[in-house]
Amino acid sequence: MSKRDYYHVLGVSREADENTIKKAYRKLAMKYHPDRNAGDVKSEEMFKEAKEAYEVLTDPNKRAAYDQFGHAGVDANAAGGGAQGFSDAFSDIFGDIFGGRNSRSNMHRGSDLRYNLEITLEQAAHGTETKIRIPTMENCETCHGSGSKPGSSPKTCPTCNGHGQVRMQQGFFSIQQTCPKCHGSGKVIVNPCTSCHGNGRIKQQKTLNVKIPEGVDDGDRIRISGEGEVGINGGPPGDLYVVVHLSAHSVFRRDGDNLHYEIPISFTLAALGGEIEVPTLDGHAKIKVPEETQTGKIFRLRGKGIKGVRSHDKGDLLCHVVVETPVKLTARQKELLEELELISLRDGPRHSPRAKSWMDKAREFFSE
Repeated sequence: MSKRDYYHVLGVSREADENTIKKAYRKLAMKYHPDRNAGDVKSEEMFKEAKEAYEVLTDPNKRAAYDQFGHAGVDANAAGGGAQGFSDAFSDIFGDIFGGRNSRSNMHRGSDLRYNLEITLEQAAHGTETKIRIPTMENCETCHGSGSKPGSSPKTCPTCNGHGQVRMQQGFFSIQQTCPKCHGSGKVIVNPCTSCHGNGRIKQQKTLNVKIPEGVDDGDRIRISGEGEVGINGGPPGDLYVVVHLSAHSVFRRDGDNLHYEIPISFTLAALGGEIEVPTLDGHAKIKVPEETQTGKIFRLRGKGIKGVRSHDKGDLLCHVVVETPVKLTARQKELLEELELISLRDGPRHSPRAKSWMDKAREFFSE
């Protein structure tokens, strides 16, 4: 009996990719497998036909020969037959899902590390360089990361015979899994290193120089590539993330690129005006306080803030005025203040416009 076209058998087009062919074959294999159709000769023939088509069309060389010469271009005996062949092909289909053929490598990237670094506002504004000491896992110097005692070497795993994978059969499913004994490495440590106890890595402390760029803010992360833990079985190292935390400042409060500062001034200065000197991160600056200044007034000093990491210009320094009520008055001071109060009452509310406005609003409220 002449063979049917392989593409027609699987129900796919000639342009179908490998994934499409796998899906089509899996559907037919589930339907016609002998374990599901005991004694059904027709189903067994359909299964063998689908399996033969699958094995040819998923092999690039065989597929190219078949596309050019048809059935004459491929070896008819290469397809084989039987349920065991189905298990091999079927496990190939599910390999990516269950960690089969694409997970044979036992190399693993090292873990990333995090270090919390507290710095001052001045260090954040101007940048700094500091040394940090971090705990990490490094390759054992005794066994050079092999895990075996010097003079010995790891042996082939007897469970998986060095493949790193074991096959589990359940019904007509055949699934590959990571070997539980060697954990995918294909090797077992017979004589463990006495320094690392077969782990290949030991915990150590290492010192690093960390450069803090100017303008960093609280919560910013600085990534230092390759300074995390070493990889396993030759894998690449992880990275180190230095997380910046700003300590509380005695004078300034940071808000992005701006700095805020609360400045108390005397009752006399607020009333008569004058000039005061205020601190900045770069030294001092002078502010002219106009007469009749009230609490809550904000003086903005442009360019006296911080130039952020992603900013082009410096922020501003905002000085918040607080008029301070005098305390611990002498008898003479009290006498003068009482005299001032009598004069203010005699002259009317023009000396306290905010108080007058508030009283008017209060009267209006209670009258309603």
